[in-house]
Amino acid sequence: MHRASGMNPSMIRHSLVVVLALLTPSVAPLNAADAQTQPSPPNILFIAVDDLRPAIGAYGDPVAVTPHLDRLAQQSSLFERAYCNVPVCGASRASIMSGIRPGFDRYRRYFTWLEKETPDAVTLNDHFQQNGYTTLSVGKIYHHIADSADTWDRVYDSIGESGWRDYALEENARKARDPNQPDPAYEASDVTDLAYRDGRLAQMAVNELQQLARTGEPFFLALGFLKPHLPFNAPQKYWDLYDPAALPVPPAGNNPESAPAAAFHAWGELRAYAEVPAKGPLPDSLARKLIHGYYACVSATDAQIGQVMTALERTGLADNTIVVIWGDHGYNLREHGLWCKHCNFNTAMQVPLIIKAPGMAPARIRGITELIDLYPTLCTLTGLKPPAGQLDGQDLVPLMQNPSLPGDGVAVSKYGNGVTLIEDNLFYTEWRRADDQRYARMLFDHTTDPAEAQNLAELPEWADTVARMQQRLLKERGAEAGDNQLKDIFVRFKDLADRKKEVFDD
Repeated sequence: MHRASGMNPSMIRHSLVVVLALLTPSVAPLNAADAQTQPSPPNILFIAVDDLRPAIGAYGDPVAVTPHLDRLAQQSSLFERAYCNVPVCGASRASIMSGIRPGFDRYRRYFTWLEKETPDAVTLNDHFQQNGYTTLSVGKIYHHIADSADTWDRVYDSIGESGWRDYALEENARKARDPNQPDPAYEASDVTDLAYRDGRLAQMAVNELQQLARTGEPFFLALGFLKPHLPFNAPQKYWDLYDPAALPVPPAGNNPESAPAAAFHAWGELRAYAEVPAKGPLPDSLARKLIHGYYACVSATDAQIGQVMTALERTGLADNTIVVIWGDHGYNLREHGLWCKHCNFNTAMQVPLIIKAPGMAPARIRGITELIDLYPTLCTLTGLKPPAGQLDGQDLVPLMQNPSLPGDGVAVSKYGNGVTLIEDNLFYTEWRRADDQRYARMLFDHTTDPAEAQNLAELPEWADTVARMQQRLLKERGAEAGDNQLKDIFVRFKDLADRKKEVFDD
């Protein structure tokens, strides 16, 4: 695997470094003659947002206050139907950064390590590093900051004293340090953006862009914001953007009765926080507060992205920089009676995906796309040949050039034992045991039921559709897994220990 020159890989692998002042790059600037004779390859600003569903004004969210993302969307290719390949953090990010679809022995859990599960893969940033790009990681890109760390030239993070959960108020920070107290699930504090990790990460990225503009070196800058991940902590000014009474709060018992039990979970990630009951639904007042906090965090992250985009323009880098905005998976805000992700409903699978590429006209793209499509797309946009035989996604550039194209027409997302095939407006999911026997399934038609309230899978009049989609699910993507397609396409528990209840905290 390619190593970053001039750095000690073991040091960068095994240390979390809190960087408050960025280092000056050692690469010499291009001289005027070079700039005139050599075309400059496009840079890449690759922005990840943790737990971000399409809660963005440009996606039609009626309450989201996201002016910076809305402005960027007007200049970009906005993918209206983009889906993650696994709705959990670490696995989703490993899949994106490798371009490889999740499988039986890879990319299954929030704590996934790409370098351990697919050690021979050429990561996205490694591919650009090998082709002359300076690669930088600021914030959360992989789930583990040490994962594939030697494929970055520089790695930065900013973690406060209260850890990654990042409380600005001392009372809450003290609770976070106390293992005997549950952490608060939200925080509104009268502080500046820099009091929180994401504000510091944005400033680091701004500083890096200023340095890179001086050197003229082509760069792949990956910037990973934590919010709106739990806990929902944001400066008070972002909470004040919303009227709590106007926020949509789904009723507590809105899960579709016809959906199988396998489709649901106990949202253990949220139950680990203070005020949240160990069992049963949330009180409406707490549900409203959490939804308010989620949107406040979305607006806070929008503001940080605005700062970075302003710096990109002021440094003169914007005209030759590809900007990508993506969420690693969707999120439930009490839809289907669920919170967080970890399921096969559309709320957990659909993500925002925005790509601004030099010379590409703005467009809204309806074709079905997946996050594993990012790797081949960035290769095409920069003129790089993709790694041979590795990538499972499609190149999205034809859709960006002609938004009326359908693309390959399908997406596959999987969680636990469940695998979902998305085809046109049909969403078919089935769950299989280790012996390949199906034990549950569901089908929703978004043409008439976008909220996924009625499971059609067991209705006689839908039997032919179910049979056809089952076969396509096995063939469309299973063929990529080779002879062992059933084993690879269905993520199954390998042993009894994996059946134990997990409390997700990613």
